[in-house]
Amino acid sequence: MRKKDDKKQENIKNAVVKLILDEGFHGTSISKIAKAAEVSPATVYIYYENKDVMLREIYFEYSKEILNHLLRGISKNITGKELIESLIRNYYLYIKQNKEIFLFVEQFSSCPSLSNTCEKLKELDYIYTLLDKMKNSSILKNYHNDTILSVIFSPVKDIATNHCLSPNERQALLMEIIQILQDALVI
Repeated sequence: MRKKDDKKQENIKNAVVKLILDEGFHGTSISKIAKAAEVSPATVYIYYENKDVMLREIYFEYSKEILNHLLRGISKNITGKELIESLIRNYYLYIKQNKEIFLFVEQFSSCPSLSNTCEKLKELDYIYTLLDKMKNSSILKNYHNDTILSVIFSPVKDIATNHCLSPNERQALLMEIIQILQDALVI
């Protein structure tokens, strides 16, 4: 059995992200991935059982990466206003610094092969637990956690991906979203 090489696996993941964004799921094949990663198709199968497994594993890896980025600077003693601002700023920074990975996760999250997978990530559980604690302590209003996260992340995604906005306009909009959401969610 051949040894795994972290560099080759990273090249494969980069190739997957680029090809999915350029050619879509159906236009991306193991042979195209291998060629873009500069490895043989057999090498791809050392790391991944098949294309569906590969896409799912890469999706979950990058989803965890995004959630871990969101959690930077968040402690159990954070205030409600600080939590909202931190989540917004961390999400915005991740999108700006990792645009291709973000777009891959966004595209893949609506993929039919994930429709039967409702696997919860422990990083998301941590955010849910923190939100529940704040709601139980009357710091945040008692809305469903999924609603809170949707209201926080959707406008941030729109701001970060809007190509017509200048950096100053983006920052002004982020500040406005932070204020609106703090006013709407914090008791």
